[in-house]
Amino acid sequence: MARVCDITGKRARTGNSVSHANNKTKRKFYPNLQKKRFYLPEEDKWITLKVATSALRTINKNGITAVLKKARENGNVLV
Repeated sequence: MARVCDITGKRARTGNSVSHANNKTKRKFYPNLQKKRFYLPEEDKWITLKVATSALRTINKNGITAVLKKARENGNVLV
């Protein structure tokens, strides 16, 4: 599976590792993804999502149903 956040759509970014001698080599910056289970009381079921920790903060603040609704509008959620 791809390393992509199910809520925000965050994915790996590319950049450079820069040594002390200023040599540059390509590298990737991966999002901090966590696999979490969420309970949806409206549908009375559990879902498992791979979410970035920044998305977890948003879920804690706004609630899972509001975040899922907004993510569906943006076209990020497959659930």
